[in-house]
Amino acid sequence: MAFDSDAPSSLCYDIKSADLPLVALLLRTASIDAVSAALSQQLSDSPGFFNHDPVVIDVSLLPSDLPASEFDLAKLLSALRQHDLVPLAIKGASNELLLIAQGMGLVDASDARIRRSVPIAEPSRPTPEMIAPVASPILGAMVIDKPLRSGQQVYAKGRDLVVLAVVNPGAEVIADGSIHIYSSLRGKAIAGARGNTNAMIFAHSMSPELISIAGVYRTSENPLPAEVAGLPAQVCLQSGPDGDKLLISPLIS
Repeated sequence: MAFDSDAPSSLCYDIKSADLPLVALLLRTASIDAVSAALSQQLSDSPGFFNHDPVVIDVSLLPSDLPASEFDLAKLLSALRQHDLVPLAIKGASNELLLIAQGMGLVDASDARIRRSVPIAEPSRPTPEMIAPVASPILGAMVIDKPLRSGQQVYAKGRDLVVLAVVNPGAEVIADGSIHIYSSLRGKAIAGARGNTNAMIFAHSMSPELISIAGVYRTSENPLPAEVAGLPAQVCLQSGPDGDKLLISPLIS
């Protein structure tokens, strides 16, 4: 039996533009096992880093002559879902791979604009480098007012992080934006976790085990200069012809 709606079709719904926070997985290898292992390591280092985030699979850096039969897209989709990512689209795919992807429910994102930082000169964690934001919501800063002990981790997703107490050795603070520590930084601080190259790290006492911005990092194995070690300092990412590097400078009051 058919039913007629009393409401005109124009009142049933509206079509509007929308911005969706996405991450892009920029693949540098066709080995799905390697990608899955890297994602597992990322979640081991930073539990909760992915929280059912929608993702665009970017294959534009893979060899252009790579046969679609040698790229196990179904296995990749399964691995992403197992690691709390939701694959929605594909970018940079050949016509053959695009047809396969569309058959699996992915959207063609060939026109998507994905921000990439320039090649880095220092070592970097592999997984953050693969992920860059397409769009991000504007959120207020997360504020932590208690000391962080060894083994504790705080992640400010899509926002800045403000810590009003000490970050002890073995503790880890992570933010997609900048990190402000109004006490001693003695643990790990990872800013711009999803590729924000404008993120910064500030601390009233800079003595970190590790500092990182957008995947470029420095550990305590490389001691800080005397003019910033244990003193108020800031960290930013400086771009040059050889790539990105961390610039650590004193905070002048």
